[in-house]
Amino acid sequence: MGEFELIRHYFAAAACARVGGDVLLGIGDDCAVLAVPAGEQLVVSTDTLVAGVHFPDPCDPYLLGQRALAVSTSDLAAMGATPIGFTLALSLPAAEPGWLEGFARGLDAMAARCEMRLIGGDTTRGPLSITVTVFGRVPAGQALLRSGARAGDLLCVGGMLGDAAGALPLVLGERECGTAEAAQLLDRYWSPQPQLAFGQALRGKATSALDISDGLLADCGHIAAASGVQLCIQQQQVPLSEALTELLGPEAALQCGLTGGDDYVLAFTLPADELQGLQAAGWPVQVIGAVEPGEGVRLLDADGNTSVVGKQGYNHFSP
Repeated sequence: MGEFELIRHYFAAAACARVGGDVLLGIGDDCAVLAVPAGEQLVVSTDTLVAGVHFPDPCDPYLLGQRALAVSTSDLAAMGATPIGFTLALSLPAAEPGWLEGFARGLDAMAARCEMRLIGGDTTRGPLSITVTVFGRVPAGQALLRSGARAGDLLCVGGMLGDAAGALPLVLGERECGTAEAAQLLDRYWSPQPQLAFGQALRGKATSALDISDGLLADCGHIAAASGVQLCIQQQQVPLSEALTELLGPEAALQCGLTGGDDYVLAFTLPADELQGLQAAGWPVQVIGAVEPGEGVRLLDADGNTSVVGKQGYNHFSP
């Protein structure tokens, strides 16, 4: 199967590749054409997933298709953006119909869930690698940034942390995965749910935000550095699921929640007077600490003492 036949058969024919909404022209020309409404700004983000680094090889292509789009779309949620579409650059060692069919189905399923349209991309022969570029829109001046946190704000997250990191030994086959708890963690790893509606609800309320991909401590460090403040995290307030604690034990579960990464849950800072309204509206706001003058991130134990954590989070080029 040639490159263009591959694109036509598995991707251009998918439901997510139909034009509509903000997409005026999709696959088939040299560029896509997008229509951004007046008074809105375009937001763009790119992620690359490499076999053996971001996912095990081999793995279920359907699950991989879901995950590849979800982790990229989560960046739109972190900006408070409404999704428009995405491009896909796919490097493949071989054009295997069974693998392509499964991957395309998983991609299409996540695109439907996130209301995203496939608008173009590229395919080439080489080691398995997936690059997704996502496009969204946000009202002018309302994008959530990392740089607005202020002393006195609350530090919050949008859900349970650590499940995806807890699933990693299961994904790699290093641990048995026949329990209900294991199934829950595996679902969080392979099918993260970008918090798109939640991010949009935080516009005009949160003072800073990002999605947790490299670990809570590492990603909070990005907010602290961009905002010129210190983020103080109360260790006992870090939300951990029963499944994670049951499977790994409290200590290992906490380590996953603090440094594991791959959660794709929003972390954000919030003026205290915004908390009650968001919680009353049913949004999953969990307060885990506060913003203070200073720099960096402090992790506090139940007695208020600073806890020392060796590893802060994932870094591709750390020794």
